Amino acid sequence: MDRVNPFRRVRIGLLALALVLLGGTVGYLLFGFDLIDAIYQTVITVTTVGFNSPHPLSTGSKGFTIALILLGVGTALYTFSAVLEVLIEGHMRELVRRRRMERDIARMDRHVIVCGWGRVGREVARFLNNTGRDVVVIDRDLERLSAVPHPTVHGDVTDDEVLHQAGIDRAATLVAALDTDADNLYVTLASKSMRPNLQIIARARNESSEAKLLRAGADRVVNPQQLGGDRMAAFVTQPHVVDFIDVVMHDGTLKFRLEEQTVSGDSPLAGSTLRSAEIHTRTGALVLAIRRPDGSFLTNPSPGEAIEAGDVLISVGTAEQLGALARFATRP
Repeated sequence: MDRVNPFRRVRIGLLALALVLLGGTVGYLLFGFDLIDAIYQTVITVTTVGFNSPHPLSTGSKGFTIALILLGVGTALYTFSAVLEVLIEGHMRELVRRRRMERDIARMDRHVIVCGWGRVGREVARFLNNTGRDVVVIDRDLERLSAVPHPTVHGDVTDDEVLHQAGIDRAATLVAALDTDADNLYVTLASKSMRPNLQIIARARNESSEAKLLRAGADRVVNPQQLGGDRMAAFVTQPHVVDFIDVVMHDGTLKFRLEEQTVSGDSPLAGSTLRSAEIHTRTGALVLAIRRPDGSFLTNPSPGEAIEAGDVLISVGTAEQLGALARFATRP
């Protein structure tokens, strides 16, 4: 048999208790009590406080009182137990959920911490989730966190302990997507002081804040308003190119993807050329550009272009082809 919903038990108990109080009041009215005395007599009878009756009880009213005591006490106990069950069960459920979430975060490594569950934070988490990355969300609004489909930490992101709870010691990246540039600046400073090698992507609402966030330690600063304007302008001039990039990068309906792979020092690619490495023959992926360690880009590289350790290969291909290239670029 299915277990009765505890909230339904509370509603049933409260309704039954109200009916008992109403029935007791009506009964004492019929025995000659006035309204206030009838209510008073009903309450002290149901609660068994033991006060004296405001009127002498006849044989009939005594029998009615006995029945009211038995029925009222039973109903009150049922209602009290239902309310207590809801309180305890809700607390225990939240405690179990919190413990499970803490264990999930403790098992994570190289995950991404998203600070702020606003419009930007939601989009960042959605995209990362589609790529298979682990995400932990921090927000000070408990109500907003209740709808987050990822492990969460409730608290102020400017608190170092909150960042520790989110696993900043093991995280690969922190995304500062809070509502104000001042909060993003503080989070960037605090996170960089705790993890100097942590990659930090910060949101900036104002252009004047971008330089400050970079000086504070952010590796990348993104202005959503500026990106939105650039994207709208690109739709005016090159709509098909924008649609193709969106599908490849975000949609997932095409088999082809754009990804990056860093060439390790012990990879067979290091020291070879694109022609001698035979990347397309061996993996099927196509190298579109190479980013050198100094940050410069080499687009549409020629077959004789040399590949060095630390280069980032920006390639297009299927998931299997790019996976083969990633293994080729990072393993001996």
